[in-house]
Amino acid sequence: MAPSVDELVAWLGRWSAGRGPLYLLLAARVRQLIDEGLLPPDAPLPPDRRLAAALSVGRTTVVAAYDTLRQEGRLVRRQGSGTRVAPAVLTPPGPRVTETSNPMFLHLLEPSDGVILLSCAAPPAPPRELAEAYAGLTLPTDDLGYHPAGLPALRAAVARRYAERGVPTDPAQVLVTTGAQQGIGLLTRLLVAPGDGVLVEAPSYPGALDLFREAAAVPHPVAVGPDGLDVPTAIAVMERHRPALAYVIPRLHNPTGTVLPPLLGRRLVEAAEAYGVPLVDDEVLSELRFDGTAAEAGPPPLSSYGTEVIGVGSLSKAVWGGLRIGWVRGPAPLIARLARLKALHDLGSDVPAQLVAARLLGSFAPLLRTRLAELRAGHDLLRAELARRLPSWECPPAAGGQTLWVRLPYGDGVSFAQLALRHGVAVLPGSTMDALGGSARMLRLHFLLAPDTLVEAVRRLAAAWEEYAPGGRPEDPAAGPAVPAAGAPGAAGDPGAAPTVAGAPAALNAIAV
Repeated sequence: MAPSVDELVAWLGRWSAGRGPLYLLLAARVRQLIDEGLLPPDAPLPPDRRLAAALSVGRTTVVAAYDTLRQEGRLVRRQGSGTRVAPAVLTPPGPRVTETSNPMFLHLLEPSDGVILLSCAAPPAPPRELAEAYAGLTLPTDDLGYHPAGLPALRAAVARRYAERGVPTDPAQVLVTTGAQQGIGLLTRLLVAPGDGVLVEAPSYPGALDLFREAAAVPHPVAVGPDGLDVPTAIAVMERHRPALAYVIPRLHNPTGTVLPPLLGRRLVEAAEAYGVPLVDDEVLSELRFDGTAAEAGPPPLSSYGTEVIGVGSLSKAVWGGLRIGWVRGPAPLIARLARLKALHDLGSDVPAQLVAARLLGSFAPLLRTRLAELRAGHDLLRAELARRLPSWECPPAAGGQTLWVRLPYGDGVSFAQLALRHGVAVLPGSTMDALGGSARMLRLHFLLAPDTLVEAVRRLAAAWEEYAPGGRPEDPAAGPAVPAAGAPGAAGDPGAAPTVAGAPAALNAIAV
């Protein structure tokens, strides 16, 4: 299946961060995608101009990269039929495994190269309390170590945490997972078959969208507005399509930061139960509200409105991403089925990490207060720096969480993200999070890095923005001049000679476009 332009751009990752002309860097990354089998034989590639616009480079850069690979025999370029991967290029034996094309995850797979990551939002370092909990850890002496449903002590600790938030919970209603991502993945595998519908918010958490794509689900996106999910539209979707699952982030929505009012939350739960739609409440960010902990402020969890709501939580954001502890809270029969499915995949999550997590949850309030103070400070600093250096960007304050949802005054997030990478900062384009195809001018920026790093990140963004002109795309000096404007010599439809590319293969000007 041919990748879309946005998918190809995501697969390319930080292709431009190396040394040398951009066309050679681009050719090297496309070559790698072909050799790995991600771009299979005969797969069509985007036209030169479309890919150039998405990568925020001149068309000549893409033409030169394509021609380099054509001369190697990896691509075929023909007048009228575009550019394709050569049939002779073989993929690795066996079926190709579905892989993420999400830049949020792909950036984590890239080598450390001085790029400041504003794309993946997670605490930059473990807190002191985590190291202390590990230092005081005592392992059990008569325990096999396999707990597919989770360590009893941690299941009980999570259940108590729900009870403190007004949702009485039995430990049998809790499954411990290796992070919230695994929890959403297990629910998807259990409840969603290929072709099933899934109600999602637009925009939404891209990691969940990846899982639904992997399951070959049909998305039913519903827009998120200033008050969160458009609940009347969501109810209409549930009534008409009866999706296999509905996935929502009602409190401190990722990425917009909105909070769904309690009355609308209750209506959503009542409708989901009336239509028999499993409702998944992503609670990962719900306790990171700036005006207090979840037990003290903010709307209650959706599970307080109904018995069938499925909550997904994690310690990755409040504590540290390296502590791979999450959970699913739901009806006991569902949790039992999920435990059997989890046993098939990993026999249970890491026991020492579960012991540490149970200890942290036993005295969680001080750690959470510290984290909230750090988040507030980072939020205020990032907004101040953006206002100082990039005043044309719209950057409303967030009520909590870890990110700002920023609107560019022109252009699009995908192409600007490519230019920002060449200035040493990675950002997450809004379109990668929006199943409706919207949010094109949006960026998600997190504020979890050290103050001096945040300041430097904004300085780099400002330098990239100065180069990002509304009338055209900046050109790679090593790859020759930019595409001429309409009516200029060498422009499309002009009888004059096409532009040449300094340092590019000699056959470049003979290539069909």
